[in-house]
Amino acid sequence: MDFTFSDDQLTFREAISRFLMTEAAPEMLREIWETDVGRSPDLRNKIAEQGLTALSVPEASGGLGMDDVAWSLMTQELGYYAIPDSLADTAYVACALIAGLPASVFKRGEWLAGIADGSLRVAVGHPVNPWVADAGHADLLLLAHDDEVHAVPRTQVDVHHLTSLDASRRLAQVSWQPSAATLVAEGQLGRTLWAHTLSRGALSVAGQLLGLAQRMLDLSVDYTAQRKQFGKPIGSFQAVKHHLADVATALEFAKPVLYRAAYALANNEPNAAVWVSQARLASCEASWLAARHGIQVHGAMGYTWEVDLQMFMKRAWALDNAWGDRALHKARVAEYVLSGAAPLGCGHTFED
Repeated sequence: MDFTFSDDQLTFREAISRFLMTEAAPEMLREIWETDVGRSPDLRNKIAEQGLTALSVPEASGGLGMDDVAWSLMTQELGYYAIPDSLADTAYVACALIAGLPASVFKRGEWLAGIADGSLRVAVGHPVNPWVADAGHADLLLLAHDDEVHAVPRTQVDVHHLTSLDASRRLAQVSWQPSAATLVAEGQLGRTLWAHTLSRGALSVAGQLLGLAQRMLDLSVDYTAQRKQFGKPIGSFQAVKHHLADVATALEFAKPVLYRAAYALANNEPNAAVWVSQARLASCEASWLAARHGIQVHGAMGYTWEVDLQMFMKRAWALDNAWGDRALHKARVAEYVLSGAAPLGCGHTFED
């Protein structure tokens, strides 16, 4: 399978990186983390002005209609800069769920338009997530009741805020009552929408974890080039090189798995959920390795507030169980591999 991206896709990624490099620098992240809400209205407005909130909104609703493959690049940049905003949850995960609702839901177009112009924040409460991320900041919550999808205004939800390791990704326990007025999908459609939402949520986390792993590796490489012992940079020592090489290897192995999963989702392949789970596991392993070896080469100072590494480690740890923990994703992969129908073996190593 060819994972070569087009010039337009790579140019888009570079533009996103330049924007976030300026607007989400580490010193700005620290300031936002220290606020009561862990959010910056100014950053949110700039994100909307750049059109990033409209990326997944269908063109008919004023958006760009960007697919899952492009988001696999976008989420890596969001992770690399540990962006303190719910952009991926609203503009990618929630947007796809709303776009999949039947046309008979009369507010569907209004919600999509609100996401596109940045005026509507949406939080998603999937059954695999015990708590809802950014529920306190959302204008609309998409919540599950059995196989039903409910669109609940923030005013109809009681939110109990919880302490989170990541100060810019606030979790909450929500209490609400399902009603006919909030019901927007049920039955087979509801089950399908929630299944696709889980896949997109997990893919979003996988991309962010890869971006975080790359950032932690870059920070570690920079530090080992500056820190000296015995008159030499510690990065010149073979043991340190091995630590960083292990992280780089894990990253390179995880990237094609992420892109394969994104392609499967974008093309509605029947086993897309399995590929997503594989990507989620590979990306999680890379990020944990980057955090562990990052602390190893930084020493105890890597935990301190003044060192950038700690912010990216905390985001990686916070995302570890988001959109399904490792046990869930391992079980999905194992079920497929052990089913007897999986095309395994040397004759199936490469796909056409």
